[in-house]
Amino acid sequence: MDQVRLTLHEVHALAVQALSLNGCDGENARAVADTVTAAERDGAKSHGLFRIPGYVKSLKNGKINGHGSPVATRLGPCVVAVDGDRGLAPLAIERGRPLLIEAARENGMAACAIRRTHHYAALWPETEALAVEGLVAMAFVNAPPYVAPAGGTKPFFGTNPMSFAWPRKGGGAMVWDQASSMTARGELQIMKRDGHDAPPGAGIDKEGNPTADPAEILEGAQLPFGGYKGGAIALMVDLMCGPLLGEVSSMQAGAEDNKDGGPATGGELILAFDPAHFGGDDPIGRAERLFEGMLAQEGVRLPGDRRFAARQTTPSEGVEIPLSLHQTIMELV
Repeated sequence: MDQVRLTLHEVHALAVQALSLNGCDGENARAVADTVTAAERDGAKSHGLFRIPGYVKSLKNGKINGHGSPVATRLGPCVVAVDGDRGLAPLAIERGRPLLIEAARENGMAACAIRRTHHYAALWPETEALAVEGLVAMAFVNAPPYVAPAGGTKPFFGTNPMSFAWPRKGGGAMVWDQASSMTARGELQIMKRDGHDAPPGAGIDKEGNPTADPAEILEGAQLPFGGYKGGAIALMVDLMCGPLLGEVSSMQAGAEDNKDGGPATGGELILAFDPAHFGGDDPIGRAERLFEGMLAQEGVRLPGDRRFAARQTTPSEGVEIPLSLHQTIMELV
């Protein structure tokens, strides 16, 4: 497959241009471009420039408010609420973060309830940003139904991902970000585009038969990781991001969505914990010893290490994207 090499500056500029020329104001375009560029920087291709055509489609048809101005407020000592104004999630997350940090440091823990946004990115940017501030963080978001519940054959849950970040001694973070499905939706879409098989257990076709064909899975249903265990986690995420926030569940998001392939409206829950409030003796140092014990075993790595390794090289080497994707985005500008 032919590739185009871009610097990270070019990635950011291309994302801003495509969004700005198709219904986004400057602040929203910059916030989305920041997350897209971070994904490309870290080798998370399914959340990089690959997402721009979907954003643009939803901006042009009016599903997304490209001029949304999220408003963040403290509902109480430990709860921050953000009304996303039907806009893009990155700016809503930015608006809520300072109040969430403030509340967590005051009370030991706090939650940020984000409503009426369109989340189309990875979750690790929001949890990592909190961890580098010294906070332990978790984030959850639901999505339209793509995944069959354990034992079922029809889409019901979103891929319903979650992320966890822990601050490292001396700065940085240990971060993981994973779907409750066996395979992330974007990864399946890239497998289809590039002609690769899906891993065993990723999904089923329309008739409920196991298949390795990503196109058939995208038309049928994805499956939760670990069977009923992943299904239970998908249910938890749906409850945390839907009923708890007064937002749509995966099932409702699918019913209300216009099926344009762009991000559906919904909610996100972000949790932050200040280790200094939990009475432990040197929690960050204790965690470092735990990590050292893990890494003493040959072949073991910490979650997120591959992304952090990519982060060391892409600023100087740039990134490659498929020529076809580059051409698609260039047609939008």
